[in-house]
Amino acid sequence: MKNKSNYKYEKFSKNNFKENQELNSFSKKKAKKSLDSQRNNNKPPKNKFLGDKNDYEYQSKNTYRKSHKTSNEIKIRKNNNQFTETNLEDFIWGKHSVLACLESGRPINRIWCTSEIRSSEKFFILLKEIKNKGVLVEEVSWSRISQITRGAVHQGITLQVSYTKTLPLEELINLSRKNKTYPILICLDGITDPHNVGAIIRSAEAFGCSGVILPQRRSAGITGTVSKVAAGALENLSISRVVNLNRSLQRLKDEGFLVVGLSEKAKDSVYKFKKYIPLVIVIGSENKGISLITQKYCDYLLKIPLIGKTASLNASVAAGICISHLTK
Repeated sequence: MKNKSNYKYEKFSKNNFKENQELNSFSKKKAKKSLDSQRNNNKPPKNKFLGDKNDYEYQSKNTYRKSHKTSNEIKIRKNNNQFTETNLEDFIWGKHSVLACLESGRPINRIWCTSEIRSSEKFFILLKEIKNKGVLVEEVSWSRISQITRGAVHQGITLQVSYTKTLPLEELINLSRKNKTYPILICLDGITDPHNVGAIIRSAEAFGCSGVILPQRRSAGITGTVSKVAAGALENLSISRVVNLNRSLQRLKDEGFLVVGLSEKAKDSVYKFKKYIPLVIVIGSENKGISLITQKYCDYLLKIPLIGKTASLNASVAAGICISHLTK
């Protein structure tokens, strides 16, 4: 019995010995790894940043915040680029400031207001009167006015002043006939770029046209940019803002004017056109040209023949060439 017990005991001690060997080897490997890690920590790191892990995480968060901030700044710049043509010097906002401007009779290009302001006692009659004079009064939301004024305290109303007084169409027709036997009027259809509008006004005044007709919608108003590009032509040229362009063309035809439209798809050349009669020259936008409905009100459609590979001309350049030829 003693031998068997000793045998069992001896077997158990051998297993313990093997386990002790495995533990010793594992502890040696662990010690070796710790020594390697200490050596690596003593070496200077390859990264530019020197510090512990917490500092590195803090710096990475800061860099993320900075990059996020710059991305927000880029977004703001992109949003501001939408209003590159909007010069805030042309705008007046706030109830008292707008009311004083309306009562003074200063020329106004456009008005934006909320439904509450439009129906109020102070502004209802004034806005109705100024709309009858040809000024576009647009009812919009509060956020839209904030977008136009770039976050100013507008109190629900803002307006854009005009750099010249506009005339009713009837007054423009009578005034043009007093000065010339065969007056020429320029009508713009859908030209929203203020640089083009200013350049056309400058050419129209330089070649002796009697006036320019602008629709209230889908057209740039007489803003500061238009005034600068026109280079003083607004002081010597009459401008009329009309509600309905096609109805105004029909009115001009009834008064004896011949309506001529510029179109790159027309068959007749502008150089072969010679009519000694009061004229209305209709100029469309660069992209769409004259609208199809407006073309039906034109007595003639003319084109400027091009020799080169360029398919079309800038609207103001085409207008200058056409006005120069038809005013001879």
